[in-house]
Parts: sequence; C-alpha cells; structure tokens
Amino acid sequence: MMTKPEAPYKTIAVETRLPIGELVRRSGVAASALRFYEEQGLLLSTRSEGGRRHYARGDLRRVAFIRAAQAVGLSLEQIRAALAELPDGRTPTPADWQRLSSAWRPLLDQRIAELTRLRDTLTSCIGCGCLSLSKCALYNPADAAAKAGSGARYLLGDSAQAVMAEAAKASRRAAKPAAARSSARKR
Repeated sequence: MMTKPEAPYKTIAVETRLPIGELVRRSGVAASALRFYEEQGLLLSTRSEGGRRHYARGDLRRVAFIRAAQAVGLSLEQIRAALAELPDGRTPTPADWQRLSSAWRPLLDQRIAELTRLRDTLTSCIGCGCLSLSKCALYNPADAAAKAGSGARYLLGDSAQAVMAEAAKASRRAAKPAAARSSARKR
C-alpha cells in the first residue's frame, strides 16, 4: 500500500469537509474509486468520530485533476508525481493546471497520431504478423513485420514499404553467404 501524503488540509474544520457520499455525488466518481485514490496516495481523507471518510472541498478539484490526467493517458504514478510537484500537497490551482497540462501535450499528440493511424488503417492489415488474412501475404510476407519488433508494427508507424524493404535487405544478406559457400564448394 502507498504511504499517504502529508497535506495541509489534514486538520480541516468539520464545516468545510465533504462526506464521501457528497464527494461521490459532486464529482461523479464512485466511492470505491475515491478509496482507491486514497490508497494510492492521491487523496487524503480525515475520519469522523464514527469513522466515516471526509474530504476537503478542494478535493473536488483534485479528483477532477486526477480524472483529466487519466483521460490523457497518464498512469497513476505519473499523476502522483505531478501532484507531488505542488507545494505542501495542495490542490492544483488554475496556474498549476496550465503548467502541468502543457507538459502533457506531447503525450496527447502521440496518442492522436496513433489513433489517426488506427483510423486510417483499420480496414487493412495492421502488421500484426498473424498471417491469417489473405491480404497479409501481400503486406507481411514471411512475417517480415515481426522482425521490426513486437506489436502491431504498421499501427506503431512502420510502413509496409519499409518492412518489405528491410525484408529484401535481409534476404540479400542471407543469400550472399549462401552464394559464397556454393562458390567455395565448386573450387
């Protein structure tokens, strides 16, 4: 289990706290997710005398920040690191949001490019190396895409032309030693 961050809102007044049910209602995030965020060190609750979780009002913004970061594709570790950059574990301000979210632009651009490639190649071979479709013999003969690495190579940005060119080079390299051995035997 992650250690919980020390936060300045740890001793918030009763009247400024939101019970977990209210945070659920206002944030649209399930109570189980809030408890999970707390276990992961992304949120900090206080407990009522009856043992119920209560959160600072600012945690509404913190939860929105977490959800937005997840929508961008950040891992919980990356989100935790971003929140750790904030002084005293405070809730992100609009200036914090602008600074942190601008750092996510390259990640978003990469995801957009990947999704665009997926959209544009969705109806053709994506270079998975399966050789199960009749077209694969045209786009991926002898499973040449697999030599470029794991995953759906064409979806990851490799082109069929590049894969075919590399396969042809490899074939020529393999043919040279065989031709040399054949010449040596004839002598």
